[in-house]
Amino acid sequence: MFGRLFNYLLDVRDRQRINIALSKGAAMMHARNIDLKSPASWEFSGFSQNGEDGILDVLRKNLKSSNRYFIEIGAADGIENNTGWLLVAEKYNGLLIEGSPHLVERARRTVVGYSIGAEIHNMFVTKESIRALKAMSMHHDPDVFSLDIDGNDYHIAQAILDNGFRPKIFAVEYNSVYGPERSMTIEYQPTFVFTQAHPTHLYYGVSIAGWRKFFEQNGYRFVTVDQNGVNGFFVDPAHFDKSFLDEVRGLEFAENQSQYKKFRKSSDGQFKLIADQKFVTI
Repeated sequence: MFGRLFNYLLDVRDRQRINIALSKGAAMMHARNIDLKSPASWEFSGFSQNGEDGILDVLRKNLKSSNRYFIEIGAADGIENNTGWLLVAEKYNGLLIEGSPHLVERARRTVVGYSIGAEIHNMFVTKESIRALKAMSMHHDPDVFSLDIDGNDYHIAQAILDNGFRPKIFAVEYNSVYGPERSMTIEYQPTFVFTQAHPTHLYYGVSIAGWRKFFEQNGYRFVTVDQNGVNGFFVDPAHFDKSFLDEVRGLEFAENQSQYKKFRKSSDGQFKLIADQKFVTI
């Protein structure tokens, strides 16, 4: 009895969060003064935390064609992520992947119901599980692929492309601790959890220079990072007018504002705290 009541109250709260996200996002979206050359002017956050909703909004609207499908690895509860706006406000279909069974159940009871074809699956993603992910996916060239797992992101992205996925827009988290120039990532560990890897919680993920090198080698173009220093955005140029991409002048690097606030020092100072860890040069 208590468990059912707790879930009911949790669902009520989550639905309130969804309504707040929709209202906030709509207000911020319409308040923008968009300059197609300046991705900073594209940003707004309804379900996302760092302006990602707005960046993805402008990029999606400049696609030559659309299948209205997304994939997100690291979807959390479906309400605070990079594709919640697509699912709820834009009625996209898609595939949500999350490693926490508790968050998956919450998403199934609330946000997934906003779409006829959206699915969420409980999976701790490794390089080896990408084949299973491909089998689940309705499209292997989704409009949007978002990857945010605070760990093996580089190695997983490599497996995603190696297994035949070709997203039109690829949003990835980068770790500003490496600064703007180091091209590196962590060693691959199938069971990696960043909260257990180092007491600072700074040892995870990929540098923005590493991402840029990786995506360039795979035929993608860099667009921008968000102003809060969390995500990088890359696109397959085959799906955009060259004139649009050539005009974009994106932000190339930004300090992660949360990490800067926590440590009160820039990326150079933060990196010294993890410099003795094992890294892979990209």
